Amino acid sequence: MMDSFITPSPHYSFTLFLQFLAPSRVYPLLGLLAGYLLVMLANPVRLALRDGFRCIARYERIWLTFALLGFAYFVFQFVTFSSVPRPSEIDFAEIISIANWNWSPLSDVWREVPLPTVESVAGIFDNATTTYPLSALAAILFLVNWRELHRTFWRALFKLYRWWSIPIYFVFLVSTLAALLKPLVYWRLSNWNNEVSTAHLLKISASIDALSFIFEYLAGVYIQVYLITVCLAWIKGLSFREGPLFAFAMRRFSYVLEWAGIVVVVSMLVPMLLAYFINVPNVLDYLPLQRVFMSGFILAFCSVQISLVLHNETLREAFRAHRQLLRRDFRRLAWFCLICGLNFFSILVVDAMVRSAIADRAAAMMVWKSIFVFLRALVTGWLLASWVVFFRQCESGRIAQENWIRY
Repeated sequence: MMDSFITPSPHYSFTLFLQFLAPSRVYPLLGLLAGYLLVMLANPVRLALRDGFRCIARYERIWLTFALLGFAYFVFQFVTFSSVPRPSEIDFAEIISIANWNWSPLSDVWREVPLPTVESVAGIFDNATTTYPLSALAAILFLVNWRELHRTFWRALFKLYRWWSIPIYFVFLVSTLAALLKPLVYWRLSNWNNEVSTAHLLKISASIDALSFIFEYLAGVYIQVYLITVCLAWIKGLSFREGPLFAFAMRRFSYVLEWAGIVVVVSMLVPMLLAYFINVPNVLDYLPLQRVFMSGFILAFCSVQISLVLHNETLREAFRAHRQLLRRDFRRLAWFCLICGLNFFSILVVDAMVRSAIADRAAAMMVWKSIFVFLRALVTGWLLASWVVFFRQCESGRIAQENWIRY
């Protein structure tokens, strides 16, 4: 009985650690690492990847923005869907006992990785982050005209779309209000279930969720547009002030709005969202198909968004530029997507293996997810900056030049 309370000796823990680092495990990892380095150093888009690192080293806000949004979403998920342990229940010894974790082989966890990998690659070209729950704060800032962004948005919208700007602005405003109500719905849903019928409550909450999705997605697109303009300022060697850059990004966002609207409409035509309002049998079976379709749709038109941001052109001109890019630089673009997929696949496989090994160790899971949020943010920021550099290289016709950026 008393044996269960005996703490393992340092010698025993060290022995387990040596078993964990057995050659049968280390050699395959070294081989994978060598192959990864070979691909990263010998691919035809390595210069863009190198300059992407330089960009996020100069402007850390690029990856820290993703870290902030990702950490907020992690905290929301953990508090909502997991039982938060009491301080007395946290065992920090389980964090350092890595050799005692239940490590699963790669063959048992890799199947859950390809779909998130494809979605992450598509996010580089569209919206690379989840804005909820900070989207509620963004809605408040927009409504109070923080940094004159609300007024700038309306002026840019009316200048570009004229009278069509009124219904566009109305939809955006309604979705903004829905983004404010969504946290309240999450908080009060269990109490309202005693006062309103479940079917009626489901329709109300689904409507708010669908409208809030529009603002959350567009807020993410605006953040991406802002970060692209930061990368562009680095490429051109420009200095800037925060206020004017926010306004500049909002004006460019108005040009992206038409393409973003198409993405929203296409996503809402998929049965998963329509199932909120009509009866679709076995609707959950459509969810992976929906995610694959939307990722493929965005990847098929990967340069449309950045072309609209950098050239404030019409959507038709952006499609034409995308077609020319595919015809001229398809091989390099395919390599860039492959590199993005390789990096996301690598970190997502590590995440899946660690989560499987941690199991129900709450303290270890909190520490690991916090580390992973920053790791993924760093990779996402680096690849986004590299994408801006790569796109500018393709436009300038200087892909083969080593020092095309002047500092």
